[in-house]
Amino acid sequence: MLPADDGRDDCAAMSAIGLGSGTIAGVLPSAPRDNDSWDDDVSREIARSAPGRSSSGFYAGAPEPASRIGARGDDPEEDEEIEEEIPVVPVRRQLSVAIAGFAGLLGVGLILGAQTSGPDARLPYAIVVFGVQLLYILAFTMAIRPPAPGTVAGVCVAAAMAADYLAVGRESAGILPLILVAMVGYGVAVAGQFIRPDDRMHVRDALSGTLLIVVGVVSFAQLIVLTRKPVGTQAVLVCLTAVAVALLVAHLVDAFFPRPRIAPQVPRGATGMIVGAMLATLAAAGLGSVLVQPFTPAKGALLGFVAAGVAGLVDLAVNYSEVGRRMAGDTPTFWVARHMQGPLGAFALALPGAYVLTIFFLG
Repeated sequence: MLPADDGRDDCAAMSAIGLGSGTIAGVLPSAPRDNDSWDDDVSREIARSAPGRSSSGFYAGAPEPASRIGARGDDPEEDEEIEEEIPVVPVRRQLSVAIAGFAGLLGVGLILGAQTSGPDARLPYAIVVFGVQLLYILAFTMAIRPPAPGTVAGVCVAAAMAADYLAVGRESAGILPLILVAMVGYGVAVAGQFIRPDDRMHVRDALSGTLLIVVGVVSFAQLIVLTRKPVGTQAVLVCLTAVAVALLVAHLVDAFFPRPRIAPQVPRGATGMIVGAMLATLAAAGLGSVLVQPFTPAKGALLGFVAAGVAGLVDLAVNYSEVGRRMAGDTPTFWVARHMQGPLGAFALALPGAYVLTIFFLG
């Protein structure tokens, strides 16, 4: 056989093998041609045809310029959807006026009771304070609704009675017995929440709420302790006046000018809070100028500023917590209890600061 015939037989065999096996083993690479060079024109053509390739040379790695893709977020339908998701709660003028009146009456009652208290007449003021403590227990227990609310309320009533008794009957007036009462009351209240299996599941989530109720109740007894200090009655006058003026002015301004809004869901305005704190500080400075030593306008302004600032923040925090419960889908509680929370909590939680300033700043 000739060599040419051998070459033809080998090509035929390779073609037969490739077709039979279903592979492309018989396809041989061809030599490069002159017109298939990998020049710049071919590279640019491939770059244009590559899908998802950005102008910076990385696939989906860099944002396109606004001139190519257009400005995003200009869809009016999306803006309307966002606006619909944030409802603006209207401010109820009559309700704001009612809350302001309640705060003013509460301040007047506590101030007049402190002024009429004396070494032989502490029991009437203790009765007034105990009545305010009962209102506090009612409002916060119904609003916060901790596990085993009946148990928590009963423990708080017992803690209020014990705190008032120690504030009135002890020979030396001090805040340490009140702290012990608060600690014991909180421990007993939490232990009572573990009795029922249904309540036991929610104890961890309600620890802060239970602490707020117990501490707030015991805090009112500091008024009785302060009236037994040399300058405590004057300090009570300055601090409670500042708290009452701050809350009264803030809610009255919210009734007629709730601007700018603190939040769309919260029916409060920043103007009322600022004006209330300023006028409260001014009123405290005025009282400091007419009271006897060691009071001065500067010291009165400092006490009033601290008390009014704490009261305003607590009042606003109560509004935020109420909005949070409403957005979470909780059923609203009795409306009187909800709206008494702010003033009662403001007076209760402003008293620790007043006590500390009285002892360490005026004493």
